[in-house]
Amino acid sequence: MRIIRGSQKGRKISLPKGFKSRPTTDFAKESLFNILDNLYYFDKATVLDLFAGTGNISLEFFSRGCTNVTSVEINKRNSYHIEKQIEEFFPSLSNVITADVYRFCKNSNLAYKIIFADPPFFDKNIKLLPELIFNNPSVLEDTLFILEHSAKNNFSDSPFFKESRKYGNVNFTFFEKK
Repeated sequence: MRIIRGSQKGRKISLPKGFKSRPTTDFAKESLFNILDNLYYFDKATVLDLFAGTGNISLEFFSRGCTNVTSVEINKRNSYHIEKQIEEFFPSLSNVITADVYRFCKNSNLAYKIIFADPPFFDKNIKLLPELIFNNPSVLEDTLFILEHSAKNNFSDSPFFKESRKYGNVNFTFFEKK
Protein backbone atom coordinates (compact mmCIF):
# COMPACT_ATOMS: atom_id res chain seq x y z
CA MET A 1 0.00 0.00 0.00
CA ARG A 2 1.34 3.41 -0.96
CA ILE A 3 0.38 7.02 -1.47
CA ILE A 4 -0.50 7.40 -5.15
CA ARG A 5 -0.03 11.13 -5.82
CA GLY A 6 0.84 14.45 -4.27
CA SER A 7 3.57 15.64 -1.92
CA GLN A 8 4.17 12.15 -0.48
CA LYS A 9 3.79 10.21 -3.76
CA GLY A 10 5.24 6.70 -3.54
CA ARG A 11 5.57 6.59 0.26
CA LYS A 12 4.59 3.27 1.73
CA ILE A 13 1.75 3.11 4.22
CA SER A 14 2.27 0.58 6.96
CA LEU A 15 -0.48 -1.54 8.45
CA PRO A 16 -1.30 -1.40 12.14
CA LYS A 17 0.02 -4.39 14.08
CA GLY A 18 -2.46 -7.27 13.85
CA PHE A 19 -4.60 -5.51 11.21
CA LYS A 20 -7.19 -8.00 9.96
CA SER A 21 -9.37 -6.00 7.58
CA ARG A 22 -9.08 -5.39 3.86
CA PRO A 23 -7.57 -1.98 3.02
CA THR A 24 -8.62 -0.19 -0.17
CA THR A 25 -6.35 -1.39 -2.96
CA ASP A 26 -4.01 1.02 -4.75
CA PHE A 27 -5.86 0.28 -8.02
CA ALA A 28 -9.27 1.17 -6.57
CA LYS A 29 -7.90 4.18 -4.68
CA GLU A 30 -6.20 5.57 -7.79
CA SER A 31 -9.43 5.17 -9.79
CA LEU A 32 -11.46 6.90 -7.07
CA PHE A 33 -9.05 9.82 -6.84
CA ASN A 34 -9.00 10.22 -10.62
CA ILE A 35 -12.74 10.92 -10.36
CA LEU A 36 -12.35 13.25 -7.37
CA ASP A 37 -9.47 15.16 -9.02
CA ASN A 38 -11.95 16.42 -11.61
CA LEU A 39 -14.46 17.58 -8.99
CA TYR A 40 -12.48 19.22 -6.20
CA TYR A 41 -9.57 21.42 -5.30
CA PHE A 42 -8.29 19.37 -2.41
CA ASP A 43 -6.69 22.32 -0.64
CA LYS A 44 -10.21 23.70 -0.08
CA ALA A 45 -12.00 20.40 0.67
CA THR A 46 -13.10 19.26 4.10
CA VAL A 47 -13.03 15.47 4.36
CA LEU A 48 -14.43 12.89 6.76
CA ASP A 49 -12.91 9.41 6.51
CA LEU A 50 -15.18 6.88 8.26
CA PHE A 51 -13.99 3.38 9.19
CA ALA A 52 -10.50 4.79 8.58
CA GLY A 53 -8.72 1.46 9.26
CA THR A 54 -5.15 2.04 8.07
CA GLY A 55 -5.56 5.75 7.33
CA ASN A 56 -4.89 4.97 3.67
CA ILE A 57 -7.61 7.30 2.32
CA SER A 58 -6.88 10.10 4.82
CA LEU A 59 -3.18 10.04 3.92
CA GLU A 60 -4.02 10.25 0.20
CA PHE A 61 -6.18 13.34 0.79
CA PHE A 62 -3.40 14.97 2.85
CA SER A 63 -0.82 14.20 0.18
CA ARG A 64 -2.99 15.93 -2.42
CA GLY A 65 -3.10 19.15 -0.38
CA CYS A 66 -6.12 18.70 1.84
CA THR A 67 -5.47 20.14 5.31
CA ASN A 68 -8.84 19.40 6.89
CA VAL A 69 -9.32 15.62 7.18
CA THR A 70 -11.02 13.90 10.10
CA SER A 71 -10.45 10.15 10.45
CA VAL A 72 -12.88 8.08 12.51
CA GLU A 73 -11.94 4.54 13.57
CA ILE A 74 -13.39 2.42 16.38
CA ASN A 75 -10.28 0.30 17.02
CA LYS A 76 -7.93 2.12 19.43
CA ARG A 77 -4.79 0.43 18.09
CA ASN A 78 -5.71 1.40 14.52
CA SER A 79 -6.55 4.98 15.57
CA TYR A 80 -3.21 5.33 17.29
CA HIS A 81 -1.41 3.95 14.21
CA ILE A 82 -3.27 6.37 11.89
CA GLU A 83 -2.41 9.29 14.15
CA LYS A 84 1.29 8.33 14.22
CA GLN A 85 1.47 7.98 10.41
CA ILE A 86 -0.27 11.29 9.79
CA GLU A 87 2.08 12.98 12.28
CA GLU A 88 5.08 11.41 10.52
CA PHE A 89 4.00 12.43 6.99
CA PHE A 90 2.04 15.63 7.75
CA PRO A 91 3.01 17.11 11.14
CA SER A 92 0.27 19.00 13.00
CA LEU A 93 -2.57 17.91 10.69
CA SER A 94 -3.77 14.84 12.56
CA ASN A 95 -7.44 14.76 13.57
CA VAL A 96 -8.18 11.14 14.47
CA ILE A 97 -11.25 10.23 16.51
CA THR A 98 -11.69 6.84 18.15
CA ALA A 99 -15.43 6.21 17.99
CA ASP A 100 -18.19 4.01 16.68
CA VAL A 101 -18.98 5.43 13.22
CA TYR A 102 -22.76 4.99 13.54
CA ARG A 103 -22.90 6.89 16.83
CA PHE A 104 -20.48 9.49 15.51
CA CYS A 105 -22.65 10.14 12.42
CA LYS A 106 -25.78 10.40 14.50
CA ASN A 107 -24.39 12.77 17.14
CA SER A 108 -21.70 14.87 15.42
CA ASN A 109 -21.45 17.84 13.10
CA LEU A 110 -21.05 16.40 9.59
CA ALA A 111 -20.38 19.65 7.71
CA TYR A 112 -17.86 18.17 5.26
CA LYS A 113 -17.58 18.44 1.46
CA ILE A 114 -16.50 14.82 1.06
CA ILE A 115 -17.46 11.92 3.31
CA PHE A 116 -15.81 8.59 2.57
CA ALA A 117 -16.76 5.33 4.31
CA ASP A 118 -15.11 1.93 4.00
CA PRO A 119 -16.97 -0.29 6.46
CA PRO A 120 -16.13 -3.97 6.78
CA PHE A 121 -17.82 -5.76 3.87
CA PHE A 122 -19.68 -8.00 6.33
CA ASP A 123 -21.17 -5.03 8.26
CA LYS A 124 -24.91 -5.67 8.56
CA ASN A 125 -25.70 -1.98 9.01
CA ILE A 126 -24.05 -0.76 5.81
CA LYS A 127 -27.45 -0.08 4.19
CA LEU A 128 -28.19 2.46 6.93
CA LEU A 129 -25.23 4.71 6.18
CA PRO A 130 -26.60 6.94 3.36
CA GLU A 131 -29.73 7.89 5.30
CA LEU A 132 -27.85 8.21 8.58
CA ILE A 133 -25.47 10.69 6.98
CA PHE A 134 -27.95 12.69 4.92
CA ASN A 135 -30.50 12.87 7.74
CA ASN A 136 -27.92 14.60 9.92
CA PRO A 137 -29.01 18.28 9.89
CA SER A 138 -25.42 19.57 9.66
CA VAL A 139 -24.65 17.87 6.32
CA LEU A 140 -23.95 20.44 3.62
CA GLU A 141 -26.20 20.66 0.56
CA ASP A 142 -23.30 19.79 -1.78
CA THR A 143 -21.74 17.00 0.31
CA LEU A 144 -20.54 14.01 -1.69
CA PHE A 145 -20.74 10.72 0.21
CA ILE A 146 -18.69 7.82 -1.17
CA LEU A 147 -19.29 4.32 0.16
CA GLU A 148 -16.89 1.47 -0.54
CA HIS A 149 -18.58 -1.93 -0.49
CA SER A 150 -18.73 -5.40 -1.99
CA ALA A 151 -20.74 -6.39 -5.06
CA LYS A 152 -23.44 -7.97 -2.89
CA ASN A 153 -24.72 -4.50 -1.91
CA ASN A 154 -26.84 -2.43 -4.27
CA PHE A 155 -27.78 1.13 -3.33
CA SER A 156 -29.52 2.23 -6.54
CA ASP A 157 -32.85 2.46 -4.71
CA SER A 158 -31.52 5.03 -2.21
CA PRO A 159 -33.02 8.51 -2.62
CA PHE A 160 -29.45 9.85 -2.38
CA PHE A 161 -27.95 7.53 -5.04
CA LYS A 162 -25.88 9.24 -7.73
CA GLU A 163 -23.81 6.49 -9.37
CA SER A 164 -21.75 3.33 -8.76
CA ARG A 165 -18.34 2.32 -10.04
CA LYS A 166 -16.65 -1.08 -9.87
CA TYR A 167 -12.90 -1.65 -9.69
CA GLY A 168 -12.00 -5.31 -9.32
CA ASN A 169 -13.69 -6.55 -6.13
CA VAL A 170 -14.27 -3.02 -4.88
CA ASN A 171 -17.42 -1.01 -5.52
CA PHE A 172 -17.78 2.70 -4.87
CA THR A 173 -21.25 4.18 -4.69
CA PHE A 174 -21.62 7.95 -4.77
CA PHE A 175 -24.46 9.70 -2.97
CA GLU A 176 -25.60 13.31 -2.73
CA LYS A 177 -28.59 15.32 -1.54
CA LYS A 178 -31.06 16.02 -4.31
